[in-house]
Amino acid sequence: MTTSGPRATGAAERSSADEALLSAATGDQDAFARFYDATVPVVFGTVLRVLRDHAQSEEVVQEVFLEAWRTAARFDPTRGTARGWIVTMAHRRAVDRVRSSQASSDRDERAGIREPAPYDSVSEEVEVLLEREEVQRALSSLTPVQREAVDLAYYGGRTHREIAEDLRLPLGTVKTRLRDALIRLRDVMGVTA
Repeated sequence: MTTSGPRATGAAERSSADEALLSAATGDQDAFARFYDATVPVVFGTVLRVLRDHAQSEEVVQEVFLEAWRTAARFDPTRGTARGWIVTMAHRRAVDRVRSSQASSDRDERAGIREPAPYDSVSEEVEVLLEREEVQRALSSLTPVQREAVDLAYYGGRTHREIAEDLRLPLGTVKTRLRDALIRLRDVMGVTA
């Protein structure tokens, strides 16, 4: 069964136009832009069918057209159509991307690199509660004046000077209370300096 009629004639005309554009595109940006406009839908569709990822497909299409721009002079119309040439190039490039991605994944697996474990909010909440209890226990071991200085500095967000003004104490006394309190907290919590 031979195909003739408007569809076959349109395809032949399009193929001939693509070849003329590609031949003219060697160094001619306008001709290459027209070739791009005429072929990008089929190139993108080919790549997207292989990769199934829109962003990666856009990258591969860009690489394909860059390669086509650089190698347009090597196109041989006796071996096929310009559209077939660029679609073949696109398909190969997309398959290469899939293979590269799979090889990278395989290397990671062999090296023992795994996906991060899923986030466990319950265990983190328990850990935070336990730490909070430990801090509360350590704070209860402070003297009342040390506790007051720590509360103002760390929970109240006050500077040493502001604490000294609030408590009507010399600045050196406030600093000493805070330093002694922190040493005591470190010892009670078992933190090494």
